[in-house]
Amino acid sequence: MPSFGMLCPSCGQRKGRRDCPALRGTICTVCCGTKRQLEIACPPDCVYLASAREHPAAVVRRRQEQDVAELIPTIRHLTERQYQLFFVFQTSITRFKPTGLSRLVDSDVAEAAHALAATLETSAKGVIYEHTPASPVAQGLAAELKNTLEQIREHGARVFDHECVVVLRAMENGARSAATADSASTKYLDLLGRLLQASGTGAAPAAPAPEAESPLILP
Repeated sequence: MPSFGMLCPSCGQRKGRRDCPALRGTICTVCCGTKRQLEIACPPDCVYLASAREHPAAVVRRRQEQDVAELIPTIRHLTERQYQLFFVFQTSITRFKPTGLSRLVDSDVAEAAHALAATLETSAKGVIYEHTPASPVAQGLAAELKNTLEQIREHGARVFDHECVVVLRAMENGARSAATADSASTKYLDLLGRLLQASGTGAAPAAPAPEAESPLILP
């Protein structure tokens, strides 16, 4: 039985009111609402997590609406297939961990997307040449994106190079715009991270009415 009335194991100040499966104790409502999925690794079957996703607070909804409004200008031209591929790449980016003490920033995303897009464009002309980003972190991310594309194709999905180029250029433009004023910016990464988290499973949020075509079947 949960020990309601005991101090919250997260803050150690307020009384626990909610049974927290992640902390195996009773957590206060403040910590539950503010640290959920950020400092506390909530399991997907947590009733409070599910409720928050179904009925997000007004401030959360406004943040999501602002994020979508910022993202749409760079992806409004994508088709449904390209939109799906865009978020597959973004999911791969959020999972990428640079080696050592390096930190992934928006400019690295722009460099990596540019390099892979340029490689695919060069290949379409019959020339095999791999463009390499200048930043070591961007090099690692470019390799990760290339590996993601190869895995998609290995699973049987038909993904054409020209589709990838359109998606990668959209990613490059979005990340480069965010990094224009600050070379250490993570604004673009943070925005995509919030949208993927809001979707609940790391999948793409609802597409902004892209043109109709056959869907891209992704693993």
